[in-house]
Amino acid sequence: MSSPYSAEKQVAVTAVRRACALTSAVFNKLVKNETLTKGDKSPVTVGDYSAQAVVNTILSRAFPADPIVGEEDADEVRQESGEILRNRIIELANETLTADLGPGEMAEWGLGPGQERSPEELMDAIDRGSDQGGRVGRRWTLDPIDGTKGFLRGGQYAVCLALIVDGEVVLGVIGCPNLPVNNAEPDGPKGCIFVAVKGQGAEQTTLSGANPTPLVIPPVVPGTLNFLESVEAAHADLAFNNRVSELLNVTRAPTQMDSQAKYCCLARGDGGVYLRMPTRAGYKEKIWDHAPGLVLIQECGGVVTDSRGQPLDFGLGRTLGENYGVIGAGKDVHAQVLAAVQKARAEEKAKV
Repeated sequence: MSSPYSAEKQVAVTAVRRACALTSAVFNKLVKNETLTKGDKSPVTVGDYSAQAVVNTILSRAFPADPIVGEEDADEVRQESGEILRNRIIELANETLTADLGPGEMAEWGLGPGQERSPEELMDAIDRGSDQGGRVGRRWTLDPIDGTKGFLRGGQYAVCLALIVDGEVVLGVIGCPNLPVNNAEPDGPKGCIFVAVKGQGAEQTTLSGANPTPLVIPPVVPGTLNFLESVEAAHADLAFNNRVSELLNVTRAPTQMDSQAKYCCLARGDGGVYLRMPTRAGYKEKIWDHAPGLVLIQECGGVVTDSRGQPLDFGLGRTLGENYGVIGAGKDVHAQVLAAVQKARAEEKAKV
């Protein structure tokens, strides 16, 4: 008898692996070899749309009844003014879908030679990401390029896919094409996929699926704690993080990187605390930015809550609603970090 969600895991890993190959190709073809004007995001747009087209095509063939919560819709590229963009997206998506079948991949998922999709089919696949979320039923969340600025500079980004059932994250797959396989060898082989299934643990593999390694967050050795945080000051309150570090007597500099690669580093012990506090009032976190990371950390023996100590709620729609901030850490230090965060917040309120 197969494990729960074994078919979903196989499909999700395939979808993320193919999307990682596509986004790497976009970087090599469009970012490295084209002169980008400042602020030009067209390679990210091409990568986002084409990766979403690929992942949604695979999901819709394997699980046609499952809705998808995604970041993009195809309105922009359906317009006449989007023709050049649309043609690139179609070409890249079909290249990725029609590549030879790899281990564990199935032709009935819309993959392999001769499986080209029409432009309209690919636009429709992108539009499948419009589900509004909710408390009941199955739904996938997808962020095809999480960490767009990291992607553009050749740094960290991630392809992030999760399955939510009745508001609970049960499966998460995160592909990190630029993350070193071993953090101790930053110039060594790069490209990892992280997979977690509720109740079944978590593992890291190479992009090809080789060398599966079970993941458990190691206990924090005194004096080695440090923070995993965003590169972009607009994405997290880094000054607040610094105050929390002071309260915890953290002396190591934070590790800054874009995307849910931070969750992956936490899962394998490359940093002790994931801390993301909002930079503006009223900001609501998107579910696709945290769903796969949450189940990954939980299955590695860690804890993820908001800054009030409340569990993240994935049943409210496309956002986490009133959850304020996100704290992820090993079980041995999460309570200390939460207390420091709450003390720092109290200090801020006292100043007002």
